[in-house]
Amino acid sequence: MRKSHPVRRAVLAGAATVSGIVLLLSLKPATDPGAAQAAGGQLPPAAAGQAPQGGVNGAVTGDAAQTQYGPVQVRVTMANGKITKAEAVRTPQGGRSDQITASAVPRLNQAAVAAQSADIDAVSGATYTSLGYKKSLQSALDKAKAAAGAAQGGGAGAGTARTVTGDVAQTQYGPVQVRITVAGGKITKAEAVQAPKGGRSDQITSASVPRLNQAAVAAGTAQIDSVSGATYTSAGYKKSLQSALDKAPAGGGSSQASGAGGGGGGQAGTRTVTGSVAQTQYGPVQVRVTVTDGKITKAEAVQAPKGGRSDQITSASVPRLNQAAVAAGTAQIDSVSGATYTSAGYKKSLQSALDQAGG
Repeated sequence: MRKSHPVRRAVLAGAATVSGIVLLLSLKPATDPGAAQAAGGQLPPAAAGQAPQGGVNGAVTGDAAQTQYGPVQVRVTMANGKITKAEAVRTPQGGRSDQITASAVPRLNQAAVAAQSADIDAVSGATYTSLGYKKSLQSALDKAKAAAGAAQGGGAGAGTARTVTGDVAQTQYGPVQVRITVAGGKITKAEAVQAPKGGRSDQITSASVPRLNQAAVAAGTAQIDSVSGATYTSAGYKKSLQSALDKAPAGGGSSQASGAGGGGGGQAGTRTVTGSVAQTQYGPVQVRVTVTDGKITKAEAVQAPKGGRSDQITSASVPRLNQAAVAAGTAQIDSVSGATYTSAGYKKSLQSALDQAGG
């Protein structure tokens, strides 16, 4: 039996060592999306690519999405353009809805953070809640995108296109919701993302909505004429359009948006923002605030419970709530005695407005 020569053994060992090092260096860390998820981490921004980038920070609350079993409303917390937290601030309640909500919402929250978008799977057994969640989540991301566009545009907004979705306006024949694109301070596109459907409503919607879209772009405001034969749809369209214009920073001709010398629109200017509708036991409450230099200078309820005793309660409580909002500068205000539901709805809508204003 021959013995291996010492030099030969050394050469073979050296070659094996070099080969091992080359193989190790050729292996990259697990940076692909699938590996990141398998490791329990979140998708990197480049892979997700859906959350608005550009340094968006803070909480943004989406519009309430009405479902067959009740409203769903989502709030996301952003850090440097990434979703770091998602939570449902309103969900269907009562009976079996409580069980479905408790099971589905945590999974939807996790999915939103992982996907960094509203393109998430519905939870089995919670179809309606899932659809409402995704719709409200998309609304929140639209608002964050608009805020990012305003920040990148340095306040003037010239040449920066922003897409903003207005609040849902309930009409006698169904909901109406408008989405606009604003560029250079002007409405460049308007579309109805919700409109009455079914029966004769389909015919009325198909005839009136294109005309309302054109009128919104032409006028640059919500002060447009109603379409003959589509009174309710027109009224809902204008209401949702005005809400979108309120949300759009330096919002392109909105009768509610104001700025110094017509050129400002920055964070140091004056903005009017309308909060989401808060449904209460006695009717909807919706609050509009004017913010100047980061402070609430005016608060008003654009919707409040009406009819019967509600008229008396509203007239007595709303002025006090308006004053409290201006004095506190936040939604942390005391409820008015005898107007518990109205106060709760007011504070919820006020918080939504402040989230949109970034305050």
